[in-house]
Amino acid sequence: MTELEAVVATVDDRVRPDAAERTRMGEAVEALRGRVERALAEGDVPSAVAERVDVLQVGSTARGTWLAGDRDIDLFVRFPTSLDRADLERYGLSIGRAVLPDGHEEYAEHPYVTGEFDGFDVDLVPCYDVDSAAETRSAVDRTPFHNEYLRARIDEERARDVRVFKRFLKGIGAYGSDLRTQGFSGYLTELLVLAYDGVVPLLRAAGDWQPPVEFDLADHATREHDDPLVVVDPTDPARNVAAVCSAENVARLQHHARDLVDDPRTDPFFPADVEPLDEAAVTEHLARRGTSPVALRFDAPEIVDDQLYPQLEKSLDGIAGELNRRGFGVLRGETFADDSAVVLLELATRTLPAVERHKGPPVHVRTHAEGFFEAYAHDETVYGPFIDRDRYVVERPREWTDAHELLASDALFDVALGKQIESTLRTEEYEVLVGDEIASLTGEFGEELARYFEPRP
Repeated sequence: MTELEAVVATVDDRVRPDAAERTRMGEAVEALRGRVERALAEGDVPSAVAERVDVLQVGSTARGTWLAGDRDIDLFVRFPTSLDRADLERYGLSIGRAVLPDGHEEYAEHPYVTGEFDGFDVDLVPCYDVDSAAETRSAVDRTPFHNEYLRARIDEERARDVRVFKRFLKGIGAYGSDLRTQGFSGYLTELLVLAYDGVVPLLRAAGDWQPPVEFDLADHATREHDDPLVVVDPTDPARNVAAVCSAENVARLQHHARDLVDDPRTDPFFPADVEPLDEAAVTEHLARRGTSPVALRFDAPEIVDDQLYPQLEKSLDGIAGELNRRGFGVLRGETFADDSAVVLLELATRTLPAVERHKGPPVHVRTHAEGFFEAYAHDETVYGPFIDRDRYVVERPREWTDAHELLASDALFDVALGKQIESTLRTEEYEVLVGDEIASLTGEFGEELARYFEPRP
């Protein structure tokens, strides 16, 4: 056994659910099935429909690839395709409320009920019982085919490898297909382990990937995908399972895989908690860096994370683009969200001279050059036009000389912001923090600021 294989065995000992946990999971699933069957028999689902409905457990708990301590149960209630969408949603919610009376509604492509049962977090999701993944009416209809494909191929040894790989991805911060993380989903994790027939060869190979990297386990030979990692869905050849996985997370996997192969150990699987920064530490970082930080802080809109974080990223990109265009020089930026939301940017400078240099065309490009010259020749607010080398140049008043003033003004709404972010900023008060005022964020975002000021792969 190699050192890396020994690490895999040690990690699995820590993350493999024991017999008692497996038994309790199985009992909970059977009890939930019974509740669904009673809801079908006693609820408002017509008998002609109810007799064609079945209940399917999907996800990692159905395939033995969940990690010890994970408490997620995913049950899909499959309805006949003859049912229209409105009735599927209505009957699905009715069953969900009966099975999980203290649960609440969530929304993916259609609503479903999520709640707690016997210490487990349960999602009860209605879907159509379609004949193939190519005939899906919504993304959730594809999940039972994923389940069938993987159950036929994942034995206990491969399940062990999946658990270890999941724990590795969690440890390095790259696990999760939500739009905040943009990492590796459980399904993607399982397919990659199958592609390499184990976690050890996967980790060895990942360090040498040259993106774009493509895997096509079912040999579909379908269209090309423009992503750094492409894993063609064996059940749906048009879909890249890794489409949400960012280039940054692919690179993160490569970095940590190389490091682990070079120095096998369990630390990357179970990293220490991030120590939050306090105000003094943030102030010290800012003094050391000599940058000019600015931040918007506002109440986070009440929308789900998969809507919030893309809108925060869009807002960050829009604001950074405007500040760069205005000459403030954005070094780096980040977004944070909890009860508050923050868009943080570090600038080369917060303030700029009152004038900016504006270059015109070369003098020999006569038509454009004469137009430029005439536009400024009688403008008393500018210096010039004068000639620098072979071009006309003017020095004109700068519209914004202070980044704080720009962000505190209505000019903020001239940039591309996320829809709900813009609405919140227009209708609610927001703060513009500058310089050492950034340290006041530590009360809510001490860990996030630690990751920002003490970055690692």
